[in-house]
Amino acid sequence: MSTISVVDQANKEVSTRDLNPAVFGLESDDGFVHRVYAALASAQRAGTSKVKDCSEVSGGGKKPFKQKGTGRARQGTTRAAQMRHGGTHHGPQANTSFESRINKKERRRAMCLVLSDCLRAGKVTVVNKIELAETKTKGFVEVMTSLEASTALIVLGEENNNLELSSRNVPNTKVVLDGQVTIHDLLKSKRVILTEAAVDKLEERLS
Repeated sequence: MSTISVVDQANKEVSTRDLNPAVFGLESDDGFVHRVYAALASAQRAGTSKVKDCSEVSGGGKKPFKQKGTGRARQGTTRAAQMRHGGTHHGPQANTSFESRINKKERRRAMCLVLSDCLRAGKVTVVNKIELAETKTKGFVEVMTSLEASTALIVLGEENNNLELSSRNVPNTKVVLDGQVTIHDLLKSKRVILTEAAVDKLEERLS
């Protein structure tokens, strides 16, 4: 079982905490994480390419030339795919789905694997709580400076409007609730700051 120091927002140690090994103590499995991440990323793709099939192009309604006697292959419509200005067969459609099936257990395990990797890499800081008296970017930057983090993903266990609004003008910094954190956010963040309430909820939900 991993033990981590819990600090306050001034970065002074206030206690220690044992982390659930089922969430923060898994061995690395990069291949599994990549498969889940790729599936989730593909699901975000939107089908934006669209071609017209034979039923959508203009023209047709009249046979291009008579059936016999021309020496050419018989044709029934100018909208056929082989004709100039004809439709396209089997082309991309705007409703194309790139989603692949990933079940809940796989997503949960991938999240635990990434959290475990973040902890091993020394990216995780657990704070007892973060409070700001008012909505001020300056106050938020002071807290980040105390925690020795220029950028970070901050995960809260409950809503904190002052903190969320104060962080909006700080580049490459994101404040989310425990249920909103994603694998993408964890992987791209250089620091992950968790409140104790967020750790409690993550361990309850993922273990």
